[in-house]
Amino acid sequence: MRSKLSRREFLKLSSLAFGGLAFSPFQPDSFNFDDSTVVRVATDSVSVYSGPSDENRITGTWFRDELVHVYDEIIANEPKHNPVWYRVWGGYMHRSRLQRVKFLYNNPLEFIPEGKRHLAEVTVPFTQPWRLTKTYGWQPLNMAPNLSTNPPMYYESVHWIDALVEGPNGDPWYRILDDLDGSYYVDATHFRVIQPEEFSPISPEVPKESKRVEINLTSQTLTALEYDKIVFQTKIASGIVGGPTGPNSISTTTPFGDFNVQEKMPAKHMGFSYYGSTKGNLLADADGYVLPGVSWTCFFTEVGHATHGTYWHDNFGAPMSHGCINMRSEDAKWFFRWSHPVFDLAEGKIYKRGLGTPIEIYYA
Repeated sequence: MRSKLSRREFLKLSSLAFGGLAFSPFQPDSFNFDDSTVVRVATDSVSVYSGPSDENRITGTWFRDELVHVYDEIIANEPKHNPVWYRVWGGYMHRSRLQRVKFLYNNPLEFIPEGKRHLAEVTVPFTQPWRLTKTYGWQPLNMAPNLSTNPPMYYESVHWIDALVEGPNGDPWYRILDDLDGSYYVDATHFRVIQPEEFSPISPEVPKESKRVEINLTSQTLTALEYDKIVFQTKIASGIVGGPTGPNSISTTTPFGDFNVQEKMPAKHMGFSYYGSTKGNLLADADGYVLPGVSWTCFFTEVGHATHGTYWHDNFGAPMSHGCINMRSEDAKWFFRWSHPVFDLAEGKIYKRGLGTPIEIYYA
């Protein structure tokens, strides 16, 4: 008989334990879990190396959605654009395909009036949506019939909620209004309702014609200017230079030239819908993963190129997308608030259209 668990077995038991929290009354003082240095594997797999370089020996592998505790952060020589490595169990992992996450539980709203919508963000590493039907009753979305792709909802993703119900465990759950897949339900303690003042317009006194944006595809930077003076600058991840990704797809290369912000959506389901629809098939991620709840989206082309928040990688400074401009979530939120057209949550809309802030995209 074995006296020790393998790491894979330990992870499986740990995931079951964390999963059980979703079906227990939330008692924030009942445990003391340090989540200050936890990362989620945000791609199929990430290797652990014996040293902070991919030229070192591989000592292990972690897989999608596994949670890894980080002991230390190391600044190495490579890669130049993103030299940060994490010291973890067994060695070192590069941060490019890892997401820093937390476990933050929330008090649910007491009531949502009919016809009222709220924006809410996920505050746990991931949570499983459920579907409620007359035929099958309550079912986790990844077990519902005729649904081909059912990813969880991830930390920092943003979603519209429009109803409060009693969930399958008897606790308050929110109904999610998804722009591609209708509605489904989630544990309300896993979502923080975003207050309107959190994304009130930035420098609204500056005329629209005095704001502009430069995106340098060579340096992978986005720069916001007012009266030709820099007010904000950040690293981005643009599209991977290449041809079409399929017979009915568009190039993954980010277009260059002059554009304007055309439409703003604080929460957008990117990729194919669960029902296989081709609507919205300009994927934001290089590996083609379905991405519900992409945050703070500002579209600047008719075919779907946009700036937006990113919860599936931490590799800014290098091309990573299918043509969009990936930004850190907090940076995308700033740009959403600063740029025109102004989005007013009080209107209760899921989008805002209009000829907005000019964007110049170029190679230096």
